[in-house]
Amino acid sequence: MELASFCAASRVVVVAGKGGVGKTTVTAALARAAANAGLSVLIVEVEGKSGLAGAFARPPLGYEETELAPGLRARTLTPDEALVDYLENAGLRRISRRLADSGLLDVVAGAVPGMKDILVLGKVKQLEQARAADLILIDAPAAGHALKFLLSPHGLLDAVRVGPIRKQAEDVTQMLSDPQRCQVLLVTTPEETPVTEVVEAAYYIEDRIGVALGPVVVNGVYPPSAVPEGIDAAGVQNEAALLDVFVSDREAADLAGAAEFRVIRSRLQTTQVERLSRLLPLPQIHLPFIFFGRVGPDELGVLSRAFRRGVDELDVA
Repeated sequence: MELASFCAASRVVVVAGKGGVGKTTVTAALARAAANAGLSVLIVEVEGKSGLAGAFARPPLGYEETELAPGLRARTLTPDEALVDYLENAGLRRISRRLADSGLLDVVAGAVPGMKDILVLGKVKQLEQARAADLILIDAPAAGHALKFLLSPHGLLDAVRVGPIRKQAEDVTQMLSDPQRCQVLLVTTPEETPVTEVVEAAYYIEDRIGVALGPVVVNGVYPPSAVPEGIDAAGVQNEAALLDVFVSDREAADLAGAAEFRVIRSRLQTTQVERLSRLLPLPQIHLPFIFFGRVGPDELGVLSRAFRRGVDELDVA
């Protein structure tokens, strides 16, 4: 499948996963890959706390859009900011900021569960309807909050019978339930607990929320090792000798230990990837483990190219 076709499947893609699986990094990688394919991309941070901008070597994001790369913009979107926007659009510009600063939102949110989330989702819906970009990526909250975030319109439909809030919830529900407008891209790592949680989240999203699911992104997959399996210290020294490189006994032992760890780790990852395939019948996109620490522009380039290859390999049958 071509990346442009993959990205055109839904105008809004919500990237979700438990904390620590690299959800924000995956959002950045998909965004860069899509922009490189010629699409206009808008990333929306809904909590404003991620390090997404750092992956592009840019300062932290704000409410106003920032260009991160050609064809790629990003912004934050918090409930307070969305409330101000909503009030201004309703003709209450003069009092909007004062109401937000007064703490009124917290009072309303306490009385109406899901109100904060519907404000944010309502703004996303507005951006989608305005065709703000070819692809809008939502860097969602961590898994537990993300499920509540996506479920909030249904809760408001049950709690509010009439008025603008119900209309907003209806409009957002329509967007979320239309696969041509919105889908969820779940992210996990090839480890037991994250795999278990992503499977549970997938079925919850389909059964309770009714949002279409895209492929599962498996992040942090070890690439194939060039080191022979079962190599010991003597084997390391033999390999080094062939390359005319001196390796001490201590270094050879450490390298052999590292090679053994790599083999064990790769086997565990393979087991979990196969388990994910059995439990969740969705295609997978694998992104490599980044061994260089923090993800910057260079590492993001590696991940975006891997994402594109993963999309190319998707079974479209």
